[in-house]
Amino acid sequence: MKAPKLGLAVALAATLVLSACGSGDGDSDTESSGSGDNADIKICMYTHGDGGGFWSVAKAGAEKAAEDLGVELDYQESNNDPEAQAQFIEAGVTAGCQAIAVSAPNPDAIAGALEQATAAGIPFVTMNSGSAVFKDLGAFTHVGQDEFIAGQEAGNKFKELGATKVLCPIQEANNIGLQERCDGAKDTFGNVENLQLSSGLADIGKSQAEIEAKLKADSSIDAVFSLNADIATGAAVPASDAAGRDIINGTVDLSGDAVQAIIDGNLAFAIDQQQYAQGYLSVVLLYLNQTNGHELGGGQPMYTGPGFVTSDNAELVQQLAEDGTR
Repeated sequence: MKAPKLGLAVALAATLVLSACGSGDGDSDTESSGSGDNADIKICMYTHGDGGGFWSVAKAGAEKAAEDLGVELDYQESNNDPEAQAQFIEAGVTAGCQAIAVSAPNPDAIAGALEQATAAGIPFVTMNSGSAVFKDLGAFTHVGQDEFIAGQEAGNKFKELGATKVLCPIQEANNIGLQERCDGAKDTFGNVENLQLSSGLADIGKSQAEIEAKLKADSSIDAVFSLNADIATGAAVPASDAAGRDIINGTVDLSGDAVQAIIDGNLAFAIDQQQYAQGYLSVVLLYLNQTNGHELGGGQPMYTGPGFVTSDNAELVQQLAEDGTR
């Protein structure tokens, strides 16, 4: 499947908008104040982010868009706590948010809060997670990648690399997007076994031990599909080394460490969903809605991935990742 052509149109629209707008005075705090004619526009982004390598890049994209457009941005992360995320949304509704972007890994937990936004006439988009449920929640589009398709492409890549059995460790409970990645890999690859990590990113050492134990207990596993770059470099690759045999490692998402691991030959690939663009475009879409009445997307999601980073292009991506934009 290819991303809708409208994604290209949005990128062009963003370019035109940016060329017409002066830069604002946004900073790296969770709330950035706009300047100029757009300073009275308040856009809010409430995610399940944890401040790690992935979400710091998505946040940077949102802040850069707010700065470029001169709007006020309120960005908050719930650290994978769906109740806290719902509370952020509810507080934003009463605190003057004019448009909202939310990630939706646990849509049921935030549905009530988003109903309050709808009742208040506040438009919103989902981003990063929620591509299958954004319409049900009331969003006019979704910005991100289809997680099932990303998993399918990973399955195809593992086939190409000669793997026979893939372990798919899941680092967050109740995150439907992570389950969809594993399901997609199983759809195209077939022999995929899920492993629910008990602590995930909160305790990388424990996650490494759990992956290592599984690899040692099942010698037929010859590949690991990590669903997060920090899990890949901090847990899966060391666990593979400790298992004492050749394990093909691939991951979803990028970090400076992940790109270096590809260059060093420790990771075969990383799926790039381009989270900087997710943060940036979500703000642009909401800005255009507020200033020009647009509800872009045509009722379909706007895909930012999946793309692949391999040894063929890792060096080109490395500097951008280290600069915090990939």
